[in-house]
Amino acid sequence: MSFSLKDANIEKEIFVKRAALVSFFVFVMLLVLAGRMLFLQVSEYELYAGKSEKNRVQIEPVPPIRGLIFDRNGVLLAENLPSHSLTVVPERVENLDYSLKLVDQLVGLSERELENFEKRIDQWRRPYEAITLKHQLSEEEIARLMVNSNFLPGIQVEAELVRHYPQGKYFAHVLGYVGHMNERDKQRLDSAQYKATKRVGKIGIERYYEDQLHGQVGLQKVETNAQGRILNVLEREDPVPGKNLILNLDVNLQKVAMDAFEGRRGSLVAMDPKTGGVLAMVSTPSFDPNLFVNGISYKKYNALRDDLDTPLFDRATRGQYPPGSTMKPFLGLAFLEAGVTDWQETIADPGWYMLENDPRVYRDWKRSGHGEAIDLRDAIIQSCDTYYYEMAFRTGIDRLQPFLEKFGFGQRTSVDVQNELSALLPTRDWKRHHRGRSWYAGDTLNLALGQGFMLTTPLQLAQATSVYAAKGKWHRSKLVYSVDGNVLEETEKPEDVIITDPANWDRMNRAMEGVITHYLGTARNLESRLSYRVASKTGTAQVVGIDQDAEYDSEALEERQRDHALYMAFAPVEDPKIAVAVIVENGESAGRTAAPIAIKVMDEYLLNQPKRPESLGIVGASDGR
Repeated sequence: MSFSLKDANIEKEIFVKRAALVSFFVFVMLLVLAGRMLFLQVSEYELYAGKSEKNRVQIEPVPPIRGLIFDRNGVLLAENLPSHSLTVVPERVENLDYSLKLVDQLVGLSERELENFEKRIDQWRRPYEAITLKHQLSEEEIARLMVNSNFLPGIQVEAELVRHYPQGKYFAHVLGYVGHMNERDKQRLDSAQYKATKRVGKIGIERYYEDQLHGQVGLQKVETNAQGRILNVLEREDPVPGKNLILNLDVNLQKVAMDAFEGRRGSLVAMDPKTGGVLAMVSTPSFDPNLFVNGISYKKYNALRDDLDTPLFDRATRGQYPPGSTMKPFLGLAFLEAGVTDWQETIADPGWYMLENDPRVYRDWKRSGHGEAIDLRDAIIQSCDTYYYEMAFRTGIDRLQPFLEKFGFGQRTSVDVQNELSALLPTRDWKRHHRGRSWYAGDTLNLALGQGFMLTTPLQLAQATSVYAAKGKWHRSKLVYSVDGNVLEETEKPEDVIITDPANWDRMNRAMEGVITHYLGTARNLESRLSYRVASKTGTAQVVGIDQDAEYDSEALEERQRDHALYMAFAPVEDPKIAVAVIVENGESAGRTAAPIAIKVMDEYLLNQPKRPESLGIVGASDGR
């Protein structure tokens, strides 16, 4: 039996060797660590100091305050109201799905809000750019979120200014509205100036004057914690606010005009013949533009889009209608300029007109005719179609079209109306190109009644009426009076309309006065309520054709198939201050529907002594915000 005894010396030697080896390894590791620390803190100091500073300090763009919009009397039409939104920085959210579920439990998220958020995440954006999840938080919702903020890293409540339109539907089409930026907006706008901007002008004045209203972006250097919340603002370069606009529009006229339609479809445009300023521009029915600022729901948008009365459609600038007999004063001057007639010549009106070698009968609106001796004055007062058939045939399209073009028909004439249509003033070449047929004499007769191929917009008819009221002097229609106190100057003005005998302006004006004052006038029912002189012309435009021998039967037609009612007027005749064009869709008798609307607007403007823009205190760029 053998025994193994421990050798203390050998064990000690082994321990010393192992300890030395471990010590050497530790020493080497300390040298490596020290070297690494030296490398990081000396050689790479600037690199990592910058990264550390970047994690702690962020450069953020600061959105400018959007400019305000006022009417001609200083009434606020577009303002900025404080609101709170819930925003998310996805890069700072550890578990996005969990965080969204928690937010949904706290404040409730709609399907549309979640869809918009997911769509925005998929789009290109700057790193660490906040995405809005929910708008217009209530005080109770804000409190819930703040209490639970520790469980929601990367999600915070932000205060912002949101566009609001106090007058709502009254200025929806003309002002337009702002809405969330989309990809098309980003492509057309300066990305550097819109880094922090969420909403831009979509239509109307808000779109046309976007560059003036937006302002210039600012910058701020902020200190943040690990969750990305701002602890301190280190430096700040303030943004430049957008410029304020003062319009030529009058809020009182706008309301009187829209209310006067009493729910009927149509449009009214009123202008100042001395300046071209648009005093009122109404398209009815209208809508509430505030619905679009933070994103309208599918349900509400579909209801507006599918409404048979098309409230989203701007009839004033994009509605194209046959002008009907409102063209007769312009055509009458054209006949005189062409020398085919004068104020003394008369013709017989049996109630119809026929061209040689043409079996078609061109009917007068009055089947029994207007008498054996109708002159130009009578033709204006009684709206005699037969007289205009004869004189239009004598004149021909090649002389009528150039003369009408001088008043702006068939052209875009406004200074600052977004998406204005030029409508249509037909020519021989136009018909040949678009219809593949020659121009016939019957086409000229249709043009003589403002029918056939010819179309005009309410804005275009008001522009022509304004030029006529100023006896041919041109001032292009414009919505905005001044930008930050700087009055907009008129540029690129069309040539004035010059006629051979200037006395014909006054002669035609007296004939147009007779539309109201003469016992046979087509708007004679208005005379008793007027305290000033009005020159005007009524008109109707067919919506559906009727057979040659058939009579127009209103009761047999559906409401939307009845004639449109039109009216153009200016007053006072001796010194015109307002020119108006009105259309009431399917309104039939202009004297009973369209004309009273125009008179209400002129009463408001002429009898209530409205202020003029030059008497206003102009609001500066930094005021009133």
